[in-house]
Amino acid sequence: MRRLGSVQQKIPCVFLTEVREEPSRKRDCQHFQIVATENVNPLALESNIDCALATEKLDGTCCYVTTYNGKPYLWARLDRKPTKQADKRFKKYQYSHKTCKGFTWNVEDDFKSVPDSWISAHRVQHENGHPVPDEHGHIPGWVPVENTNKQYCWHASVVNYEEGLALVLRPHPEDEDLLEIVSVPLSELMEQTLELIGTNVNGNPYGLGSKKHPVHVLAPHGILRVRNAPPVEYQQLYSWFQESHEGRVEGIVWHCNDGTLIKVHRHHLGLKWPTADTFLNSRPIVVHVDGARYNSEALTDPPKNLFSILSSLNGQHFNSIQGIQFEH
Repeated sequence: MRRLGSVQQKIPCVFLTEVREEPSRKRDCQHFQIVATENVNPLALESNIDCALATEKLDGTCCYVTTYNGKPYLWARLDRKPTKQADKRFKKYQYSHKTCKGFTWNVEDDFKSVPDSWISAHRVQHENGHPVPDEHGHIPGWVPVENTNKQYCWHASVVNYEEGLALVLRPHPEDEDLLEIVSVPLSELMEQTLELIGTNVNGNPYGLGSKKHPVHVLAPHGILRVRNAPPVEYQQLYSWFQESHEGRVEGIVWHCNDGTLIKVHRHHLGLKWPTADTFLNSRPIVVHVDGARYNSEALTDPPKNLFSILSSLNGQHFNSIQGIQFEH
């Protein structure tokens, strides 16, 4: 199993964190919460975070583009997870010690099997030829998205391997206030990580599509810049998330000049997510998906090909991504 060179294993929080003895609002069966203190993480200071690029953290599932069978392919996140017995032992240790540090894994016996095509994420440490689990007891990794695998059907809906294309959400190159959905060659996304968001991902916090017309898109990480980002100070960030129009986001990821990524999530500050009206849905959007390449027979009810459906809207503007309307 090979490792790839551009994928972060875990992004640290911009603040130092502490453990509180109350049920986690993010992870099931975790009897404590990890919350931010007001102390800035030394790693953020060492990486000169005040000069970093602040970007919106989107709420979806992480994907990766790299080669598979000799051509660019989309890969889905798949963590190797412990067996039920090993996970029970791990959670018991966490509960009694209030930390996972010091817990010993036997990777050969304690973890579920994964497909032969699975690869571990970059920066996953290895010992004696085996990957080392992270603090949550997972081994981050990837599997290729193949059209025959129903488990990843929503991932597959945003790629067209015959044409070598992907459906991407990004700012319009001539107007940063305007978003666009565009078909992009997979070759232009090589070695990038992206976030898949949409109707059937993470409870659809952005309200994309519907059961009849599911909509999913890929957003390259770091593509949505946070303008006028607040200083990296607890109270100012807290106020920004609470009061700013642009602060109605899941979180911020800072891209530091030395390549380090640092993040903060609303739940680190004890704030609710999702919000009633996300910032993403306040931005106008245009569809740029050329229908000449796609089979018009896919325009059926229910629609079978998202590329073809979006191509029927080519050139149309909408008030928000949530407001995209499909007509037959």
